[in-house]
Amino acid sequence: MRDFSDDINALRRRVSEAAVYLRIEELRASRPQIETEASRPDLWDDPDRARKVNGELSALVEDIEVFERLESRVDDVETLHDLAREEGDDSFETEISESLAALDADLGELELRALFTGEYDDNGAICEIQSGEGGADAQDWANMILRMFLRWAEKRGFEVELDEVSPGNEAGISSATFLVNGRHAYGRLRSEHGVHRLVRMSPFNAQGKRQTAFAALKVTPFLEDVPDVEIDEKDLRIDTYRSSGAGGQHVNVTDSAVRITHLPTGVVTSCQNERSQHQNKDRAMQILRAKLAELQREQREAELSTIRGEQRSVGFGSQIRSYVMAPYQMVKDLRSGFEVGNVESVFDGDLDGFMEAYLRWERSAAAPAGDD
Repeated sequence: MRDFSDDINALRRRVSEAAVYLRIEELRASRPQIETEASRPDLWDDPDRARKVNGELSALVEDIEVFERLESRVDDVETLHDLAREEGDDSFETEISESLAALDADLGELELRALFTGEYDDNGAICEIQSGEGGADAQDWANMILRMFLRWAEKRGFEVELDEVSPGNEAGISSATFLVNGRHAYGRLRSEHGVHRLVRMSPFNAQGKRQTAFAALKVTPFLEDVPDVEIDEKDLRIDTYRSSGAGGQHVNVTDSAVRITHLPTGVVTSCQNERSQHQNKDRAMQILRAKLAELQREQREAELSTIRGEQRSVGFGSQIRSYVMAPYQMVKDLRSGFEVGNVESVFDGDLDGFMEAYLRWERSAAAPAGDD
């Protein structure tokens, strides 16, 4: 039977590395204290604190259990390998090979955790889509992008709240705002912040000519509690309007939609997905606080790229990624260089490869010269 010893040893080294970047010993040491706090009968007297404690405990338990399962699986496959070799039984070779391949894939997924180094990478994400240059094609493209990210979130098992959708003048949508909730949602989606470019044979052109369209995605970390942001009611303009219903069943068509403008900064948020005007206002205010908190961080750091990357005009020369459907099929990220030929699969939400490539590119770009 084939000797898999080197493969097993390589996997064991990767599991040991996971213990370091997951901070397993630190998590194990802090677990009793957090479990004690989570079980306090008066914890929910402060709902914000309760959600924070339970979130910390859930993430801690998840990381420990993921690590221990991987460690146990490596032990199991090593035991099976040793027994098969001692017995000279080749019938287990396929099972061992498949187990090692599955471990390799699962460790590859886990190793992405080492790339989530940003302060807010664990958070949910507020995502805003805006159509750009390209007329009807750009509005249709904005709608395609919305579907693409909703499909990605669905495949990932993330919760999505579609807060606002504004229909386009000719087709598709002019803008949309949605919230993605789940661990590392912002850590993944921040790679998508920027201008996305589509090249295709336009369905809106009578001559069937090739058309280029642009749409932008802005990604902001969602903060449940933003205690350092004070908002004076006199600085707000609050408008109510009838929701468009462009989001289909996800948006309530009522007069309860709310748009809030923060006059000193010009920041605008809106929500039309909740059941009442009051609920829509609360959600829009929550998003406004998160966006103002981000603005404050950007001002402190004096660099827009600190949190969400550089924001450019939504047009030629500003794109982070090109989606080409004619004269050939390709999606290429212009930062990491990652590309795929199956455009339809990307439109259907297969974005993990681009996100992972960006995170690795980002780490490589940040490494000092001479580092591997």
